[in-house]
Amino acid sequence: MQTKKQQKIAEQKHKATQQLIGIEDITEHSLKTGLNTELVFFSIKPSNISVLSEEALGAKIYALMTVLKGVTEIELVCTNSRESFESNKAFIKKRIAAEDNPAVRALLERDAVHLDHIQAQTATAREFLLLVRTRNLKEKELFAHLNRVEKIVLENGITVARLGKDGIKTLLAVYFEQNTTNEKFEDIDGERWMN
Repeated sequence: MQTKKQQKIAEQKHKATQQLIGIEDITEHSLKTGLNTELVFFSIKPSNISVLSEEALGAKIYALMTVLKGVTEIELVCTNSRESFESNKAFIKKRIAAEDNPAVRALLERDAVHLDHIQAQTATAREFLLLVRTRNLKEKELFAHLNRVEKIVLENGITVARLGKDGIKTLLAVYFEQNTTNEKFEDIDGERWMN
């Protein structure tokens, strides 16, 4: 007879990754989670702040603050938009410490310097998103609500684009596995081989 812990582990083995992280579905416009909640993401298109005057920059900050205060269901999300090489760097560091061959050690050190260089170039690679969390809205109500939110954001001078299904999958891939190399993410692993 299985213990409760063993039974729970057995049940989890049969769950999809989406279920394990609390995602019920990825729709064309949102991420559905439990309790009739949908998460809709808007990507903020960046302004070149290096050419803005101090006053213009202050106005942009004030506009974003106004949006965040004015629409209570909006959340600000900041994610990496590039891969993190920390685990690779840690692995190379261990290999350098364990390596006896000076030539191999020198190559590993060059790899570590190369990864540092890549990471330094992408250190500011952040993506800012507005997240709208909705509950218990029918599709017609949802789109009316999202259009209203988008209008408020745009009226405050913040350029946004609503993420579709592929954008949401990319966001999840970068967040959970630091994967920025795929051009297209499948709904089901191996889906491309089924046709």
